[in-house]
Amino acid sequence: MKYGIIGAGAMGYRYGVMLQEAGFTVDFIDTWEPNVEKIREQGGVSVARDHQNRQIVPINIYYPEEYQGHPDVWIIFKKQMQLAEELKRDVAAGIFSADQYVFSAMNGMGHFEKIAKYFAPDHILCGTAMIATRLDGPANVDFMGAKGTEEMHISQYVGGEPTEVSKQIMADFKQSALNPIYAPDYLGMCMSKVVFNAVVNTLCTMFEVQMGQFIEYEGVPAMATQLLNEAYDACERAGIKLLQTRKEMIDSVTTISHAYKYHYPSMYQDFSKNRPTEVDYINGYIAKIGRKHDYICRTHEFVVHEVHLAEKMRQFHQC
Repeated sequence: MKYGIIGAGAMGYRYGVMLQEAGFTVDFIDTWEPNVEKIREQGGVSVARDHQNRQIVPINIYYPEEYQGHPDVWIIFKKQMQLAEELKRDVAAGIFSADQYVFSAMNGMGHFEKIAKYFAPDHILCGTAMIATRLDGPANVDFMGAKGTEEMHISQYVGGEPTEVSKQIMADFKQSALNPIYAPDYLGMCMSKVVFNAVVNTLCTMFEVQMGQFIEYEGVPAMATQLLNEAYDACERAGIKLLQTRKEMIDSVTTISHAYKYHYPSMYQDFSKNRPTEVDYINGYIAKIGRKHDYICRTHEFVVHEVHLAEKMRQFHQC
């Protein structure tokens, strides 16, 4: 199959480059001008893995308005707050067709409802990725973690057993060493990642630390338990069954933080560059589910305010 990546950022580069290196045709679509122009200037994207073996990987990159290709599958990786405008621009450019499928493994929740405005529900594939990647600047990316450690889940937006197209996409991802695991329920699958991120991403951002530094604090399991119990209580009231038990999720906070000990989560990467974070689509989404089902996630609501306070206070710390 031929793939098109919408959003040439950290994860867009990760999926696109790994698919391309496995032999698939990949085109990249991006609207961030410094990124696109840097790619064209240097002849590709600069890729390292764990800060080692940096090299230029040639790629094809386009603004939506100049793209004339027709991929079988779009892969979307945009920030939640940017997605609606991105999709409108792509539609105006005429790059979507009714026969195309779309896959996304963005952080947070709310993106599939936006994507469903432009694609048939049975053409939408949902994903989550335990794959750490850093975008250090325009056209400059660092794949974190040893080769073969990538892990992701994939599900159909409409649920059920995988279709032939879904099986083909999973086979392509497997060939690209992305290690897909199928889940029959997209909502439980996606919320599992949201709940994990609501602990690790958010707390690492608040204290501006790497995951390995974060997990060194002996109080992390207790902090994780408080946040996770609220999230699980809210999801249970909403009828959402997560992939892991509460204990398994707490254990994964420790295991994954050690595995990616030098990684700054994507929320921190945004915060450190004075960009808005996605906390409203992570902790805020959990709190929203709770409120909708007569349950107040007090810790998550407080954490959302803390992150927004930190964002606001940056104006007083400018050198």
